[in-house]
Amino acid sequence: MFIDSHCHLNFPALLDDLESIFENMRHNQVTHALCVSVEIATFPDVLALAESHRNLYASVGVHPDYELEQEPTQAELVKLAQHPKVIAIGETGLDYYRLTGDLDWQRERFRTHIRAAKECDKPLIIHTRSAAADTLRIMSEEDAGKAGGVMHCFTENLDVAYAAIELGFYISFSGILTFKNATQIKEVAQNIPLEKMLIETDSPYLAPTPYRGKTNQPAYVKHVAEEIAKLRNISLQEVGEATSHNFNQLFHKQVSN
Repeated sequence: MFIDSHCHLNFPALLDDLESIFENMRHNQVTHALCVSVEIATFPDVLALAESHRNLYASVGVHPDYELEQEPTQAELVKLAQHPKVIAIGETGLDYYRLTGDLDWQRERFRTHIRAAKECDKPLIIHTRSAAADTLRIMSEEDAGKAGGVMHCFTENLDVAYAAIELGFYISFSGILTFKNATQIKEVAQNIPLEKMLIETDSPYLAPTPYRGKTNQPAYVKHVAEEIAKLRNISLQEVGEATSHNFNQLFHKQVSN
């Protein structure tokens, strides 16, 4: 019924407890999850998880916060993305919150990921923080809509959401949506089309209420769906079915329970 479109099961906080995590997913009707790469060095670990579990998928990419990582080339990303379990490029994008100074390297890395996604015809997973204007500008300049993708863990305003949707992207909500003071994101969830939404955990980070401050896990994506249902005054089943359908549409998959 639910799909976690963004998690990091290869991180130590989750990797050591996978049996319990999978059981919790089953108990909460979370049927599939996308394990997202943040660096090339650990991509084999992400891929190994996807290869070992029918209901897991992988992405390949280097996070914009990882300043000292070896820069992936377009050719390298395309080659790694050929594996059938790799269904996306990223996460990639811009982050001006944690890093300052000359960030041209971050913008060039972003462009490389977009070009790779277009070449291999796989969608992008985009991270943007305190960088919405530049993120949208580069997406437009590089014609990122040819690949499509998702604005993961969305925290921007409604105007940015509409601009991303206009460029051909989905909007993904994390546990932040359940936080009491997340008024801006709640407004986005209330107003954008349901057919442009995904749900995620970004686990092990950003656990939703009532688990805020604890280690997050894919099973908790149900709480994100519950918040969307409440905000839009629709059923939880409708949210689950819509976001799962959207996942399938975006990533060219037809997952089954």
